Amino acid sequence: MKRIEQLFKSMTVLKNDHFLLTLLYLLFASILFFSMYSNIRPEKLNLKLYADAEKTIVSPALIQDVEKTEDKKNDAIQQVNDIYSMKKDYAQNQIDIIDAIFKAINTVETNIINEGMNEAVEDESETPTRETLLSQVSKEEKIKRLNQAIPGEVLLHKELSEDTLIALIHATPEQRVLARDNAVTAVNNIMSQRIETQEVDAARERVNQELRYMNVNSSLKQATIELCRYAIVPNVVFDKEATNAKRQAAAESIQPEYILQGQIIVREGELIDEEVYRQLSLAGFLDAKDTSLPFIGLVLLILLFISAIYFYFKDSKKSELKFTTIYILICSISVILMKIISLFQQINFSEIGYVVPVAMGAILIKLLVNERLAMLASMILAISGSVIFNGGISSSFNFSIGIYFLISCIAGILFLGKHNQRAKILQTGLFVGIINFIVLSALVLLKNGHLVSFESTPFFIMSLLSGIVSAVLAIGLLPFFEAGFGILSTMRLIELSNPNHPLLRKILTETPGTYHHSVMVANLSEAACEAVGANGLLARVGSYYHDIGKTKRPQFFIENQMNRENPHDKISPQLSKTIIVSHATDGAELLRMHKMPKEIVDIAEQHHGTTLLRYFYHKATQNSEKEIEENDFRYAGPKAQTKEIAIIGIADSVEAAVRSMNHPSPHKIEAIVNGIIKERLQDGQLDECDITMKELDIIAKSFCETMQGIFHSRIEYPEVTKQKVKEA
Repeated sequence: MKRIEQLFKSMTVLKNDHFLLTLLYLLFASILFFSMYSNIRPEKLNLKLYADAEKTIVSPALIQDVEKTEDKKNDAIQQVNDIYSMKKDYAQNQIDIIDAIFKAINTVETNIINEGMNEAVEDESETPTRETLLSQVSKEEKIKRLNQAIPGEVLLHKELSEDTLIALIHATPEQRVLARDNAVTAVNNIMSQRIETQEVDAARERVNQELRYMNVNSSLKQATIELCRYAIVPNVVFDKEATNAKRQAAAESIQPEYILQGQIIVREGELIDEEVYRQLSLAGFLDAKDTSLPFIGLVLLILLFISAIYFYFKDSKKSELKFTTIYILICSISVILMKIISLFQQINFSEIGYVVPVAMGAILIKLLVNERLAMLASMILAISGSVIFNGGISSSFNFSIGIYFLISCIAGILFLGKHNQRAKILQTGLFVGIINFIVLSALVLLKNGHLVSFESTPFFIMSLLSGIVSAVLAIGLLPFFEAGFGILSTMRLIELSNPNHPLLRKILTETPGTYHHSVMVANLSEAACEAVGANGLLARVGSYYHDIGKTKRPQFFIENQMNRENPHDKISPQLSKTIIVSHATDGAELLRMHKMPKEIVDIAEQHHGTTLLRYFYHKATQNSEKEIEENDFRYAGPKAQTKEIAIIGIADSVEAAVRSMNHPSPHKIEAIVNGIIKERLQDGQLDECDITMKELDIIAKSFCETMQGIFHSRIEYPEVTKQKVKEA
């Protein structure tokens, strides 16, 4: 007995929606985790220098190789030769030195002559000549005086021989000026060209050529040549700034070296040399890293997915358990399908991900749930796919396949739009295939690849197949979800609106008046629902079936009493009430028997709510002496639970009331519509649905416009009297 009670308690727990939802979220999280687990799991590798690699190792991410980059920069710097610049001011400097020497010589000569002339005046002796005065001073004295007269920074004269200096001193002023001018010209001509250190001797040899036509005595000419030879110096020097700038530019021109994500560092069986070992170290394979970090990242990512789904359904007006189950089931199927297909990557099908019919999940969710959740599913599937198809690179994403999946899903959602016929789904699949082809082409071109190549052709074929297979799978799985979860999709509604449906045929053949009335109600309710943002197609299809209960006793309803006696005249008001009221419950029972969707059953059962059968109630009060309870003449209900049912109930009364009028006018129609809505409000028939007063005004306006279009005024044609024309 205790076991039975425990089993009963466990069954009670399972009936709790929150418990089931928790199980669903845990199941989905587990599917996501184990699908991506192997793709983010860090591998433990036994890597030793100069050992053979146990397996092929690829880079898990884009890593900058700083050491290799620096080596390339150093090589580039070493290849830059030193830069030597020509100093044009060197020529002027040497000319200034020559001028300084000649000026010093002139000064020494002048001083010697002046001193000799002064002594001759004091001794009253004969005035000596210039040559005499110069000869009176010793050679050493002349050299000494010349060294004193030449500025200290000028050192050129120290390289000249004493004979050269004496020859310059003893030269006449005229010849000395001529020698100076020729020396300046020669030095300027020679040093106006580049003279490197190794070219100095050759440049000095040119002095003889420059001074060959100098018209002076031989000793002065030789002295001038020697002076010019020593004045010629290298004018090309090392340019440190220019050299450093060029080397810096060469270093900056070197692009950083990277180990690319997915790049093979070492293949299985290859020797791990020093360079490979260094790259493995850069990639982090030699570090004793905490291997739990990728798992924590994956768990956080999955929690983000689950949270987004949970908070959306928590605030949604849809049945949380049913639609959450559908959503998670579709996403799980898509993820498992990805994982199965990803296993083929290990047998030389590295790009097999492009064939995954990922758009199937987005299309199914768009059809069965809504577009916003389909967009959310697109992002979840794209991110999951980028991990599952990361090519075995631990803790990385395949962004190309992620972008491909995301655009494929969004293309399917957008192209499908509100047209949910099977033919439209097939067209959507073809459209998705074309978009996949374009996206794949863009990805190939972005990687600087070639579109037309033998290797890329299978990928483009797979992208086209992906879209088509997505549509085929969506069409194939759609009936299972509709039947298994009782989903009333747009496609299912379109199928139920087919006039050849057995129940609609039953209404048409057995109650033609009711069928016509239902079509009119369908027109009214659909237009009103569309005006307030409700499901117009559901309202139209529900209107077709809302009075199907009248097929059980069609003759008791006035629209089917064409040229017949009204049977209610022969029975009591209580019995009439029972027959009329029962059409709602009979219709709901008949629809349940034919496995019709719950939404259609609810419309048949709730469209009258708990309204009062006023005609038979008043008839009963008039025929009975005792007091009649009003509740005895009300429909069983329940009251309308949705906007669509409330609108259909009002449209049902409006159509019947307007049809009973002899000459309906816009004013009369508006009065009837407003009166019926007011009566429903006062009777509390709209208390249990989320319809607003503003929406009721919009509905009333929609009803008036539709009814005026149906009962518009017509031209009265005069009767034409046919006259027989007698033939002559």
